[in-house]
Parts: sequence; C-alpha cells; structure tokens
Amino acid sequence: MRIGELAERAGTTTRTLRYYETLGLLPARRAGNGYRAYDEDDLRLLRQIQTLRDFGFGLEETRPFVECLRAGHPAGDSCPASLAVYRRKLAELDECIAHLNGVRQQVGAQLAEAERAMAALEATATAPGGPGPRCELGPHDPHDPHDPHDGDEARERRAG
Repeated sequence: MRIGELAERAGTTTRTLRYYETLGLLPARRAGNGYRAYDEDDLRLLRQIQTLRDFGFGLEETRPFVECLRAGHPAGDSCPASLAVYRRKLAELDECIAHLNGVRQQVGAQLAEAERAMAALEATATAPGGPGPRCELGPHDPHDPHDPHDGDEARERRAG
C-alpha cells in the first residue's frame, strides 16, 4: 500500500508517517516506481506506536516495541527491552501520582482552613452584639453625610 492509504487506515497523516520514517520507526521501502511501499506489518508497527503514544509514551520509548515487532515477535511487548520501558513508565506514573496526591492533600488542607475561617467570620457577624454586616458594594461618596459606607466618626467630622 502507498503512504496515503497507510495514513488513512491508521487514522494519521502522511506527514507523521514521513517523520516516523526519518526517526527509523517506520521502514523506508520504495516500490519500483519510486513510491513508498508499506504492508500490513507496517500498519501493525504504526498501531503499536499510536497505542503507546496514547498511553503517554514518548516516541523514543516506542522504539523497543517497534524493534520487537520487526524481530518477528507476535507482540511489541514480548521482548525484555519493551518490558524495561514498561517498568520505567510505571515508576514515572507512580511518582506523578504521588506528587498529585501530595498537591491534593495541600489543596484539601487549604480548603478546610478557609472554610473554618469563613465559618468563624460568619459566626462573629451573626452573634448577638457582634459586628453588623458591612456593605462593601456600591458607590462611595465621602461628602454625603448619609453615605452608609461612612462610620459615625466620619459623619461627626463633617458635621463639626
């Protein structure tokens, strides 16, 4: 099959296939007419690369899997080098998960602290003899003696 058909069957672009070819991940075979030629094994290689990429593997991390398939193994992960990549990726994912769990705990602690502070503030505002609610919205006119944003002291200064 030609490059366009392979790209269509794999759900990718011819540009991506050419890039994989330059990296040595996809073979660079030419037919007698000079066109690139691919077969079902190349489609299998490409699908292996795509699956690994979907899992978050970098292109270089896919190389052992591709080489395993090229060596004639039935699956790209049936070689020791592929298993080593799986192990490294799992360790990387475990580290990432641990970091995210730590961040989650910190955010949870911050939320709990903020909720406690908010509850204390609300309790003080609604307690008998506690400060009344303060309106912080709306226009403020320092020359208006009836401005609800001014306290008694400001009104007394203007009156006196």
